[in-house]
Amino acid sequence: MPDSVDYQGLEAPAPGKTLEVAPGVHWLRMPLPFRLDHINLWLLKDGDGWAIVDTGLFNPQTTTLWEEVFAGKLAGRAVTRIVVTHFHPDHVGMAGWLCDRLGVGIWMTQAEWLWARATSLDTGPSADRQRKAFLRAAGYADQLVAATRGNGMDYAALVSPIPQTYRRLRGGMKLAIGGRDWEVIIGTGHAPEHACLYCAELDLLIAGDQVLPRITPIVAVHAGEPDENPLADFLDSVDMLRRRLPADTYVLPSHNIPFAGLHGRLDYLKRHHGERLAEFHDNCTRPMSAWEMSQTVFTKPLDSQNVTFALGETIAHLNFLMARGSIARTARPDGVLMYRRIEGEAA
Repeated sequence: MPDSVDYQGLEAPAPGKTLEVAPGVHWLRMPLPFRLDHINLWLLKDGDGWAIVDTGLFNPQTTTLWEEVFAGKLAGRAVTRIVVTHFHPDHVGMAGWLCDRLGVGIWMTQAEWLWARATSLDTGPSADRQRKAFLRAAGYADQLVAATRGNGMDYAALVSPIPQTYRRLRGGMKLAIGGRDWEVIIGTGHAPEHACLYCAELDLLIAGDQVLPRITPIVAVHAGEPDENPLADFLDSVDMLRRRLPADTYVLPSHNIPFAGLHGRLDYLKRHHGERLAEFHDNCTRPMSAWEMSQTVFTKPLDSQNVTFALGETIAHLNFLMARGSIARTARPDGVLMYRRIEGEAA
């Protein structure tokens, strides 16, 4: 962990409770039924009301906790807007429910709203066939394919209906909330058009999943875009955030604890992925499938969800190395894609 990360003795609020972490900025935590067992949400004082940033997973527990928030912290106060950083279900899951309950609109970037709409609706047999074909091409045996969960069907179960209309967030636009400007800064790689919010007056970044203090954001290739290079996008975003924001910016992440020292964490993320790229390159001593490659780096036991995350991250690193010309890919007669190192190239 880089020395510049400072947790400042903060303790997370209990589920459904809030903690003020900066003037007018309150931390709200909701539980998740996964190994990563929580998400941080943010309430921004907005005149006599509140703006909500991210919403939690759609399930009865989160619904009950939101009702407690309405009866407590938000009692008698209007909600002025709901901002969602990106389309992943722990962020957008309750958005439709909140919009209906509160009569307020949702603010998202265009790509994130479109991905949320498409993924929540694409639950039929064709989506499952696409997922299985992607896993088999990566070298999964049929029994492993059957054991993994279908991303589209799971997604639809974890989100309330995505609103059919939205207000579009664009990079560089400023949202006036509570007498302060919050600039929209777009990150990529973890999600297609991830919205971060930066307040220069507070030198504070609501980072979503773009920058996390203890874990690295998932940067993965998915079945719908099997040849994409999200790692190049993510590393470009790391460089962009380092150029644009001060070194000691206070970061409010979606998971774990707020911290000061943005640049230190960005430097760590860049080193981490550089080391991973070197590992994958060096381990590719013979033609190997993506599944075999993932086993050389992700050696700890993983559940079915995290196995697919690890596979997606492996393919992201392999696609990056292919784009750079240090790894080549061919298809076996059975359709499994095999990767081999091009000798003489540095990782």
